[in-house]
Amino acid sequence: MSTRPLILVTNDDGITAPGLRTLISVMNTIGDVVVVAPDSPQSAMGHAITINSTLHMEKVTIDGKQPEYSCSGTPADCVKLAVNEILGRRPDICVSGINHGSNSSINVIYSGTMSAALEAGIEGIPAIGFSLLDYNWGANFEHCKTYVETITRQVLENGLPEGVVLNVNIPNLDKDKIKGIRVCRQARANWREKFDKRTNPSGRDYYWLSGEFVNMDKGEDTDEWALEHGYVSLVPVQFDLTAHHTIQKLNTWNL
Repeated sequence: MSTRPLILVTNDDGITAPGLRTLISVMNTIGDVVVVAPDSPQSAMGHAITINSTLHMEKVTIDGKQPEYSCSGTPADCVKLAVNEILGRRPDICVSGINHGSNSSINVIYSGTMSAALEAGIEGIPAIGFSLLDYNWGANFEHCKTYVETITRQVLENGLPEGVVLNVNIPNLDKDKIKGIRVCRQARANWREKFDKRTNPSGRDYYWLSGEFVNMDKGEDTDEWALEHGYVSLVPVQFDLTAHHTIQKLNTWNL
């Protein structure tokens, strides 16, 4: 019986994504890997789960080094199926990514990468979401490997507080230009959306969503500040969305 940690690997860009293949290669140096990932891109799915249609899963062989399963569902579905149907025991850690593009600041809300990590956290599994600030499918993930390995080993060694997962973003810089890892808070930022309205040949209107990312947060302790200044950002994220600081105020209302 293996004494190496059991590692669940997933993502939202799909099972063939280069970022996922890089993550798998790093995890193979740490433990016994099982991959359960979407069969097609599921970016910006948030924490969606499949409830009104069937789910399909197929065992696949891509590089032959570890068991891999391609799932028709969302990233959160992948984690649910892995825990309940595939793995013989609870994994020691779940890692999601490496995402093609940023999941810093408010992007964590929309992220399929982080939804998989959060789903693992809900199941009581230590979890990390990794992202590289490069949306290019052919992005170079080599400089990510050191940081992915370091953070994963630290979580395996130290654990995480109950209800907390990690959101890690890596700047798109040469390895020698990254200054290190910085523990941060999530920046207060959002998207100012724009819809490009067009009309198809049959006269029906349709829309393309676009927008501008606006960072209103001037703090030097945020993920956006860290990434802009050459650091890997590490943000502890909780899935308890209760605004605890507001409970006392609301109890003064005439309810």
